[in-house]
Amino acid sequence: MFVCFFFFFFFFVFAASILPVMQILFHPDVLSFSTGTTRIRHDSNQMKVSLSIFLSFSLTWIHTQTSERPNCYECDEDHFCNCSAKNLHRVPIVPANVLSLDVSFNEIESITQKDLTVYTELRTLKLQNNKLSMIHNTAFNSQSKLEELDLSFNKLENISSLWFSKLQSLKHLNILGNQYTTLGSVALFQFADNPALRTLKFGNPLIKDVKRNMLGKIRQLDELTFVCRNLTSYENGSFQTAHPIRAVSVSLQELFQDDPELVSKILRDVSHPETSLTIRDVSLETREPIQAFKEVRKGCTRRLTIQNVSTTDEGVTHFLEVLDGSPMSYIGLEDIHLRGRGWWQRAQWSHYENLHTTFIRNLEIQGFFTFSSMIQLAFLLKRLNNISVINGTVFVIPCNTTYFLRKVEYLDLSQNLLSDITMQESLCNGHCIMRNLNTLNVSHNSLKSLHLMSRLVTCLHRLTSLDVSHNNFLKMPQICNWPASLRFMNLSATKLHRITPCLPLSLTVLDLSQNYLTEFHHHLPNLMELWLTGNRFISLPEGGRFPSLRILLIQSNTLNVFNKSDLMAFQSLQFLEAGQNNFVCSCDFVEFFKGHIDQLITLRDGHRSYVCDSPFTLRGRTVDNAQLSVFECHMILSVSILCSVIVLVLITIGVTCYKLHVLWYLQMTMAWLKAKGKPAVHREDAVLRYDAFVSYSQHDAEWVEEILVPELESAEPPVALCLHMRDFLPGRWIVDNIIESIESSYRTLFVLSENFVTSEWCRYELNFSHFRIMDEHNDSAVLILLEPIAKETIPKRFCKLRKIMNSRTYLEWPQDEERREEFWHNLRAVLKREDD
Repeated sequence: MFVCFFFFFFFFVFAASILPVMQILFHPDVLSFSTGTTRIRHDSNQMKVSLSIFLSFSLTWIHTQTSERPNCYECDEDHFCNCSAKNLHRVPIVPANVLSLDVSFNEIESITQKDLTVYTELRTLKLQNNKLSMIHNTAFNSQSKLEELDLSFNKLENISSLWFSKLQSLKHLNILGNQYTTLGSVALFQFADNPALRTLKFGNPLIKDVKRNMLGKIRQLDELTFVCRNLTSYENGSFQTAHPIRAVSVSLQELFQDDPELVSKILRDVSHPETSLTIRDVSLETREPIQAFKEVRKGCTRRLTIQNVSTTDEGVTHFLEVLDGSPMSYIGLEDIHLRGRGWWQRAQWSHYENLHTTFIRNLEIQGFFTFSSMIQLAFLLKRLNNISVINGTVFVIPCNTTYFLRKVEYLDLSQNLLSDITMQESLCNGHCIMRNLNTLNVSHNSLKSLHLMSRLVTCLHRLTSLDVSHNNFLKMPQICNWPASLRFMNLSATKLHRITPCLPLSLTVLDLSQNYLTEFHHHLPNLMELWLTGNRFISLPEGGRFPSLRILLIQSNTLNVFNKSDLMAFQSLQFLEAGQNNFVCSCDFVEFFKGHIDQLITLRDGHRSYVCDSPFTLRGRTVDNAQLSVFECHMILSVSILCSVIVLVLITIGVTCYKLHVLWYLQMTMAWLKAKGKPAVHREDAVLRYDAFVSYSQHDAEWVEEILVPELESAEPPVALCLHMRDFLPGRWIVDNIIESIESSYRTLFVLSENFVTSEWCRYELNFSHFRIMDEHNDSAVLILLEPIAKETIPKRFCKLRKIMNSRTYLEWPQDEERREEFWHNLRAVLKREDD
């Protein structure tokens, strides 16, 4: 599309530059012929119009192409499409079965009528942080199953109730941070009764008016969030619904100082005994802005949280005075900046009989080291059951302050600056002041001695839960004293390398995750839940030591495999989380995992968390999808079968070779190759020392030596014979002797008999002679049939002999002595050289 755009842009520039030239060329003054002037002028005008139409079409086509909806197919198997931060200018095209679509942080400016039509199964749609300024009234009509819609932080100037008229399943709506200035007068939801809606967030710094009827059609909300800064008008009852809202969060910012009366109207509508009220982004440094909290007291609000607040000693004192006598049971303070020294004596006469829980997180005290103890709040401390001071730079609680915490059951001092020395002071050196304490959290501090910690809590006879995680204990002592009531202990991320009998036997839940443990061999008979995630275990701990264990978490270790016997050792194990380990996907493990593990336990982290690390061919695959060959799974059996097959094949080949005389054929082939390797000998140029080389079997030596040799060598002229027993060179390879003797002889005389056929060397000599005949095209071979041999009885493998006997005349040794003279005559004639 970019190439097309460039082409048309270039054409437009070219056309724009050439148009003036064309106007000059087609000007009537230039084309002033004697005839046809009017026609030419008309053609010029027509060309101008045509060119304009063409350019308009081209620009329209370019706009159409550049405004096409992009594609986004980055969807997972749960049908969630993450198209966030893709620089999109329109709602992208995604699969029609999408359930969750995130197109946040893009450049989308509008949603047309058809952009979302096909996505009828959509449950979640996130459009926050775009540039939305226009949404068609029926854009969401096909999303009857939509449960969550986020339109926050866009440029919407008006919120239309028609957008939500078909969203019968909508549970969560967020329209924060847009540019509308008024809400109300018309109900935000026009359809009757919306029992599904549970969360509603709206407001922005530009909003001016809030009018009644905005929430008129809403029956019940779980959470309402409202943000404003410059609100000037609020109609009483605007935030009231048929039933009290469970949680309300309002951010009114400077309105507490600028218009306390307006703030009072809002707090009056949202204060209720069943409503948990959160007030954010406020400064409570003087009396005036705090007066609005009288409505909170009048509304009998029991739970109040103040977030992102700056205050002073005067502000805290007056706040406690304004809420004096309220039924408040919970006060939460988060992200607090306090400028003061903690002088709150004037508030000690206020009454908070119902207050039992205080939650303080992220407390910043200016001039912290000049801050007095909390003893001035003794009138509150002695009533509290639950205290949380998280990330408040607390390094000690003086023992005289701890004295007032006799009713405390839950104490959270996590993410502070407690050390071993200050912990002794805070717990009064082990004296049982907080006798009702059942939960103590001192995680994320600077504790180093687990032995000291055990001594300090020994006398807390009701202590059931202890969290000392994220401290630097490094090692665990051999013996520790713990209260017999202790059931839950968190020792995660404490840099432990080894477990000792220091652990109390009364534990039912133990968290040892994120340490350096490699083994766990200690008996804990009551333990029901064990966390070992993020250690260095290479195998599951011994199940017999945990007879009551029901839940085991051992993710992110170095586990290779586990099997049925490992799990069966845990008598009561029901749930296991062992994913994200380095599993070796052996055949036994894969077979067990696929077929048996679900029958033994429940994998709470799902099968997809179990991924193969080896073998390399399966790395990255889930164990469920691992496929191993039969050879890999049954290697011994496969190797045995393969070896047996190989032996059987070799035996078969051996028998076949024996039956088919393959070895003999190979020997003959070697002989032929040896013969072929010899340089060619031209008989007319060669010096032939012998008239004939005699090839015979050793069993026929008597006939050769006593009859053949004397007869031929005593003839006139004598015949020079080469005999292996007499003329072969001693110490030389016999094959070389045979080859050289045949090459040095004019003829090769074969004495054929039954013994010749069975003689290996005779066959070799016969084959070499045959090769010589074929290569040199001569008649060097002479056959003497010493005894009758039927051609049919000659084995087929002696193809050379059969071929020679079929193609050449041979001499037969006569049994009749009268015919022997003729035999010798013929033989001498055959052996006679041509040059003689």
